[in-house]
Amino acid sequence: MSRRTRIVLAFAVLAAVFGWRLLHRPAPAEAPKQAALAAAPATTVPKRKYGALEFSPCALPSPAGGALEAQCATFEVAENPAAPQGRKLALNLAWLPATEEADIAPDPVFFLAGGPGQSATESYPPLNSAFAELRKHRHVLLLDQRGTGKSNPLSCRLDGAGDETDEDMAVAVKRVETCRDELSKRADLRFYTTTDAVRDLEALRAALGARQVDLVGVSYGTRVAQQYAMRHPERTRSIVLDSVVPNTLVLGNIFARNLDDALALQFGLCEKDATCRDRLGDPRKELDRLLETLRRDPPLVRYRDARTGEQREQRLRAAHVAGLVRMYAYMPTVATLLPVLIHEANQGRYEALVALTRMLYGELEDAMAMGMQLSVVCSEDGDGIVRSSDDDGTVLGHELTDFLAAQCKVWPKGGVPADFHAPLATGVPALLLEGEYDPVTPPRYGEEVAKSLPNGRLLVLRGQGHNVIGAGCMPKLFAQFVEKTDAKALDAGCLDALAYAQPFTSYNGWNP
Repeated sequence: MSRRTRIVLAFAVLAAVFGWRLLHRPAPAEAPKQAALAAAPATTVPKRKYGALEFSPCALPSPAGGALEAQCATFEVAENPAAPQGRKLALNLAWLPATEEADIAPDPVFFLAGGPGQSATESYPPLNSAFAELRKHRHVLLLDQRGTGKSNPLSCRLDGAGDETDEDMAVAVKRVETCRDELSKRADLRFYTTTDAVRDLEALRAALGARQVDLVGVSYGTRVAQQYAMRHPERTRSIVLDSVVPNTLVLGNIFARNLDDALALQFGLCEKDATCRDRLGDPRKELDRLLETLRRDPPLVRYRDARTGEQREQRLRAAHVAGLVRMYAYMPTVATLLPVLIHEANQGRYEALVALTRMLYGELEDAMAMGMQLSVVCSEDGDGIVRSSDDDGTVLGHELTDFLAAQCKVWPKGGVPADFHAPLATGVPALLLEGEYDPVTPPRYGEEVAKSLPNGRLLVLRGQGHNVIGAGCMPKLFAQFVEKTDAKALDAGCLDALAYAQPFTSYNGWNP
């Protein structure tokens, strides 16, 4: 990564303190186009048919500004499959037509978003460039999974909205109960599971008239892909699993130990760099020192809100920093900032950390349907969420596990097939991708799943974190795989060009 790019990342930290909204304004040239797309009446452009479904032009907003042109429709399903005459769900669906009209393949690609709780139509646009080669001859379909995006979203705020005191578990659970009661007025929370999503995907395939589909899943989306391939192997032409969640996994138990293992690798880059080590010390020891300080006496910090630009005050607590470290570890390039942020805080300069934690929590809640997440996790993994001694002394400790277990005790649970947690064992061609530094789905998960996929292959990307399909030459490789469905024949030597991100030694970047 260039020095300029690293300085831009450092500026992003300062921008969070002085006004994040400046970074999110659409470029002037893009804004009129986006407005025109959004405002164009549906009657001005002929509707397009795909199978039995009728689509109208639409635009999917992109975080970088502008919009991605698409065709949109709603796809109606019964909320409860056993009551087809009961409540209906209008699932939000976007179709990205193949960009080259000649020789369009008959098998469309279903993109499956992560979370659980993310919207496919919202999380796909930043990845569109990675799909450019694939999209030349294949349609891409984005179905907002029930409970996400615009498909009856099960959204509610659970973080306490910046309370000044540590939350008592009873207070936190009460907030979850309030969320449950509000959402239950318009949804039966038992029917928003992975199994329900797989049923919707199969109904969509049939409506499109496709004999088979290709599945590209990211993170939790890999669980959806595996469950679909398990239930409908004859309808599954290929699967791409990016940041693999094994069927055997209990989601609530994976966070603390995996994060610490990834931090050891990421912080190790600073320890190996003489300048970083001399200026910032041992990042893990510095982090432990900071967390201990915040547990003992959380400071009241005056900072500029990253979203509104307003001056605010907030106590910085250990849990806030642990959450920030966890999410930054998903992206090792961004995680190179952590040693600087932690060292600055240990010198009593907390403003950047507070601003970033508040911005992060707000954006996570905006991007994730927390009610849908609970319906998935509690139904499929709730009974298995338990403390483990392996998490003793970790950055996250047992807090997240305890909180999930308490939430699931009060959340409605749907049914799951008896073999839900069985490993996927199929001859369907499969390409599995893992980041070497992934803090939530480490390479060993990909190794586990690959064992029962005779036509599968695992690629571990050097120095990468979570969601790696866009890294280096990976877009070219995964497009080749979907075209030929032969993962073992891929020449993956181009991935050797991936480099490790060098650690920041100050807000000005890394030491040249």
